[in-house]
Amino acid sequence: MDIAQKKLHLRQQMLERRNAIVASKRSKAAQEIAQLAHVLADLAQKPIMFSSYRALGSEINPLHLERELPGYGAGIALPVIERKAAPLQFKIWRNGDPLVRRTWGILEPQEDAPIVLPDVVLLPLLAFDGAGRRLGYGGGFYDRTLQKLRSLKTIVAIGLAYTEQEVNALPHDSYDQLLDGALLPDGLRLFTQNRKLECDFSF
Repeated sequence: MDIAQKKLHLRQQMLERRNAIVASKRSKAAQEIAQLAHVLADLAQKPIMFSSYRALGSEINPLHLERELPGYGAGIALPVIERKAAPLQFKIWRNGDPLVRRTWGILEPQEDAPIVLPDVVLLPLLAFDGAGRRLGYGGGFYDRTLQKLRSLKTIVAIGLAYTEQEVNALPHDSYDQLLDGALLPDGLRLFTQNRKLECDFSF
């Protein structure tokens, strides 16, 4: 199989694996990653802007984490789909702000919410490996987004995942953007062969 076929096969396999995680375990995992908000906040010495997302299906839910991060001086933004094959934009969201259901039924901030460039991108995934490779849904939104953001500033990309989503190795194309880390219910895993966060994450 070529890389595209391998990814397609893995997407099916990993979606089934993630969907098989029982609801009570998903809920517990969401609460456990929220308790690690201080670990993410420690990535920098000043208040930073996190981008999060609205969970779809069996994706790990970042909502509890979003409620904890502002206590450490962090801001929260959510992604907005401008159009197909384009990078995502991010708009500020505060707990209690209304959201609008738009493309593919995804909840997004309102039209007049301010656009920002995040410092830390929290993103969902189907699978990841120890080299920081990420398997998404195939639309390329986050690859294009991370590429653009990294051309503009220093950012950190952290995948939110259940432990069941780690695999030994993922097929990888040249345009695939690597994660800097993965936040799991049992802690933050940093992929040191990508970027040395303690050196590069300064602004």
